[in-house]
Amino acid sequence: MTARLHNGSSHLRLGVNIDHVATIRNARGGYHPDPVRAAVLAARAGADGITAHLREDRRHISDHDIARLSREIALPLNLEMAATDEMLDIALRHKPNAACIVPEKRQELTTEGGLDVAGQMDLLRPFVEKLKAAAIRVTLFIDPDRAQIDASLALGADQVELHTGTYCDTQGEDRARELERIQSSASYATQKGLEVHAGHGLSFETVGDIARIAEIHELNIGHFLIGDAIFQGLEASIHEMRRLMDEARGDAREEKKA
Repeated sequence: MTARLHNGSSHLRLGVNIDHVATIRNARGGYHPDPVRAAVLAARAGADGITAHLREDRRHISDHDIARLSREIALPLNLEMAATDEMLDIALRHKPNAACIVPEKRQELTTEGGLDVAGQMDLLRPFVEKLKAAAIRVTLFIDPDRAQIDASLALGADQVELHTGTYCDTQGEDRARELERIQSSASYATQKGLEVHAGHGLSFETVGDIARIAEIHELNIGHFLIGDAIFQGLEASIHEMRRLMDEARGDAREEKKA
């Protein structure tokens, strides 16, 4: 199974999600391990940005973490957030480079599927408008679906992040079909003028075909990198992910030339 190459950006950005460094810290309390230190290491290892998801129940990233990341990290900060007044106030106070609006349920272990933008236009519109008015780039986390892309465009989003969880969780023909959905959606969103990102569940084994889709400008990866870091260290894990992404993007460029 090989992804097609489309016209697009040659450099694929890597956003490293540091949430689960905070998950480990919070399992025992205190200050160790420090997610801000993880962000510093990620920058040194070649990350292009830092992603953090401040959840309503503060299960991992805390308000203090967001304040420190905003002050101490030079890389762009991508704040993942639910569409709530509390999260909007926090985003407007700290003014991250980007805010990615995601669906959130208190009982879920991780984000489950994309945001239903098409079905929540009235709810989401004021959040998008206020974030954009504050010069915060707005990303909507969606399933690879044209109706959701059209709705995201209608709301004025700058970017969409395509949910790759289904692709990562399937095998064989099911994975091939999901990859085609992601490819088609990335191409369609680009034609509509949206910048395309992707993420959720990506690993060393699954990142290659997604990285080959040249319309995708950024991958956001967290849980796998933090888990792999237990065995080889965070910098080594990020270096390897960066290598695999660059290798896949380079191979795709060479195939296009041929």
